[in-house]
Order: sequence, then C-alpha cells, then structure tokens
Amino acid sequence: MGVFATADDPGSTGHEQVVFCQDKQTGLKAIIGIYSTALGPALGGTRFYPYASEEAALADVLDLSRGMAYKNALAGLDLGGGKAVIWGDPEQIKSEALLRAYGRFVETLGGRYYTACDVGTYVADMDVIARETRYVTGRSVEHGGAGDSSVLTAWGVFQGMRAAAEHVWGAPTLHGKRVGVAGLGKVGKYLVGHLLDDGAEVVATDVNPKALEWARTTHPQVTLVDDAAALVAADIDVYAPCALGGALNDDTVPVLRAKVVAGAANNQLAHSGIEKVLADRGILYAPDYVVNAGGVIQVADEIEGFNFERAKLRATKIYDTTREILRLADAEGVPPAVAADRLAERRMAEVGRLRTIHLP
Repeated sequence: MGVFATADDPGSTGHEQVVFCQDKQTGLKAIIGIYSTALGPALGGTRFYPYASEEAALADVLDLSRGMAYKNALAGLDLGGGKAVIWGDPEQIKSEALLRAYGRFVETLGGRYYTACDVGTYVADMDVIARETRYVTGRSVEHGGAGDSSVLTAWGVFQGMRAAAEHVWGAPTLHGKRVGVAGLGKVGKYLVGHLLDDGAEVVATDVNPKALEWARTTHPQVTLVDDAAALVAADIDVYAPCALGGALNDDTVPVLRAKVVAGAANNQLAHSGIEKVLADRGILYAPDYVVNAGGVIQVADEIEGFNFERAKLRATKIYDTTREILRLADAEGVPPAVAADRLAERRMAEVGRLRTIHLP
C-alpha cells in the first residue's frame, strides 16, 4: 500500500500527509495520517493498540484516516479526515510522559490535525495530551470538554438503525425486532439501552467476561451467546457490530441471517466487494461511517464551545442522512456504501472547491 496517488497505482491511498513520530525514552511510536483537509482541519481519534508490525499499524492509520474524511463530510462538519495510532500495548507502556510526548508531536502540525479518543485512549488521556497541544477534543467536562463521546456515538447508531428499519420494514422503530449486538464496550452498552427502551429484543456477546457480567447484572433480559460467530448465525433481524473492524467478511456474510446491518465499529467491510455480496443476499448495510458519526459530532462541537443539546440535535440528523443515502442507493441502483461514498466525495469536492476563492 502506497501513500502517493498515481494514475497507474490503484493501490495508493492519496493521503495529504503521513507523519511518523518517535520518542525513544518514553517508548512512543506513533503514526499520524491526514487524508484530506479539503473541508477543514483533519479530525480523528488516536488508537493505542499492540499491532503485530509497523506495517499493520500503518495500514490501519491509512484506512481509518480515509474513513474519517468521509465520516466528517457526511456528518456535515467543516472538518477533514485524519487519524493517529500509537503502536504498543497501552496496559504496558502508556504513561503521562508518553502521552505528553505525543501531544507535542500533534502540536507541531499547527492545527492541521485535531485528535480525540479511540480504542485504547480515554478522556483522561486527552486531558494529559492537552497539556502539550491545543488541538485536542474529547476532553473531560471539568476541562470544558464533551466527556465520553460514546454517548452520542450510540445515539447516532440508533438513529441510523431506525432509518434502516424504516427502509426495510416501513416503520422507524426496532420495536419487536431481534437485534444482535457484537461488543458491549463503551458504545455497545449505551446502544443496548436505546434498543431496550425502543422495545427491541437484544442478543449480545463480548470477548470480555466483565462486559458479559455487566449485561447480566444491568439488563438480565438480554440474551447472551458465546461468541461473535454464534451471534452472526443466530436468528436475528439486525446485526450491530460494535467491536473492531472487519466484522463483515467472507466467513460471516454467507451465514448472516439478519436483514439489516448497522453498528458502531469502524471499517466493518473486510474488503472491497463485500458490500455487493450483502446486497445480493438482500441484506441492507447502513454504512458504518455514516451511522457511527455521533461521536465525532460530539467532540467536534468542542471546537466552538461544547453544548450537549446542540451536539445531540446534530447527531439525531444521522437518521435523515441515512434515509437519504438509502434513497440514493435505490435510485442509482448501487449498494448503500457506494451511495454514501459518492455523497461524501461530492461534498468534499464542491465545498472544498470554495477554498480556491481568494479571501482578502
């Protein structure tokens, strides 16, 4: 996978900038990927993860930063797409010094990239990073931030799911539907609550025994299954991947029994072409970067001074965006993922073009 886009290299990603950051003393090894600033500064979280190799870390940051550009565009934000990864086990090497070293590297970009929470990083980490850089969102309420961004991520996924349910069954509700939630982490927990409040029957799983115990204690009406494979093959109406990416692949899609896929995980399609397989099987896929945009809407609101009700109202509009994408997909005879890409690319091109108009 290359970074420089050329006409004869379809594998290149076309990123604007990729920065490798290292501080040997703290053990920091980070990569910041800026895919596009056509709409504004790039915004995307920092993932702290023990990748198998540097190549795996680079591939992930390139995929994730591109996805953020499309997500921010469809969320109606005047922000571009970026992402960062810190290579290592956060349980072993995360420290104040490492996070502050990372913050100084973010500061060197001069506002081209705003960071936030992701897998392996939390609100408290953003507060530490912010001691070295101004370009941080997802901070604690005590420091003027939005707090836990998974609150509106889950709310947005629920709105996208409602739109998908309306498209398939004629009503914007999950009442009476059986929804399979794979992953009871930060987002999955809130999503389960919304589904139960709406009258859905929930089936769930997680690799973490503590998460399963939380479900048994908090929502005893939730049916728990052994693993993600069992959930995919279960008799469910909606499948909600809420863990790591690649959940929709050559093994899971052929056995998936759900009629709708709408979840919080990033990069759910394991490779190009899976979206067509889903469509051929009559499974409606609500593109992940459309329905899971509530979190980025929440943290982006910090840039202009956080107001939760304003951010929630914006996240609620994910319902309208999902409806429009599903309508376009039908009208143009393409899978929803293709329709979403086209809509995002159109906005980046049309609004981004305005930057060529000189301002005095």
